[in-house]
Amino acid sequence: MVVLIDTVSPNQVRPRHPEKVNRPDAKSPAKPDWIRVRAPNTRGYANTRNIVKENGLVTVCEEAGCPNIGECWDKKHATFMIMGDTCTRACAFCNVKTGMPGALDAAEPDHVALAVSKLGLAHVVITSVDRDDLADGGADHFAKTIRAIRASCPTTTIEILTPDFLRKDGALEQVVAAKPDVFNHNLETVPSRYLTVRPGARYFHSIRLLQRVKEIDPTIFTKSGIMVGLGEERHEVLQVMDDLRSADVDFLTIGQYLQPSLKHHAVMRYVPPDEFNGYEKVAYTKGFLMVSASPLTRSSHHAGEDFAKLQAARAAAGR
Repeated sequence: MVVLIDTVSPNQVRPRHPEKVNRPDAKSPAKPDWIRVRAPNTRGYANTRNIVKENGLVTVCEEAGCPNIGECWDKKHATFMIMGDTCTRACAFCNVKTGMPGALDAAEPDHVALAVSKLGLAHVVITSVDRDDLADGGADHFAKTIRAIRASCPTTTIEILTPDFLRKDGALEQVVAAKPDVFNHNLETVPSRYLTVRPGARYFHSIRLLQRVKEIDPTIFTKSGIMVGLGEERHEVLQVMDDLRSADVDFLTIGQYLQPSLKHHAVMRYVPPDEFNGYEKVAYTKGFLMVSASPLTRSSHHAGEDFAKLQAARAAAGR
């Protein structure tokens, strides 16, 4: 075997997902009508994009190829992704780049806070790539970003969507101490699909992470989400609901998995809207304060409106 290394061509492009390059193509069925979305082309979308670019920020809206980006950015809603655009893990469903990330940008928390101020956000969502290369998994950077937003925009409520901080002792406690209003960590799928869909994570560690947030600070809302269409069975989805309620999670999101490329996990099934409606009804009977279940539901979709509903639901439930 001969290996050729190109040291001549300029601007060599590294594959976005080098670990997936040699995988056979995984073909998904054609998208049904209920998955269609409009292309983003409004003035509001362009304004939000300009603010994001001017401040050198990364958004999960772009990196993950979210189908709701046109709607959300038109309303000046964006989910900021901190700690770079390169993830240390290689989940089979995710479109975020994989590889070894660069050093943290010490000025990023202030840049995020400035963008939140410019956009006039009443509610902001902050997420990140996985940073298994860092001793604390990026917990301190999350805390600094929360504090920077609090200092710049004291009335803005803050929702974070974190990695699992697997084997990062003390990391979760650092983040919770910064007092976000909502702590979101997604399970992504049912336990039986973890080895093929989310191999770097551990299902019961994620459940325990969410439970621990409530043990440390019961005032923080907790939230988690899964995708369907990855080969799970209905009874497995219902068991995930029970596991999340045992961890006292307040808010559940369920959305349709969409394949980012032929090298990613295939869509095994497009779940029709009536099944999402059924999941939502069952989840409410299990005690969630909020449930969002639809083909295009994503973790931070309508996050601001949902936070107001969460507050009202908690007040009504007296908990």
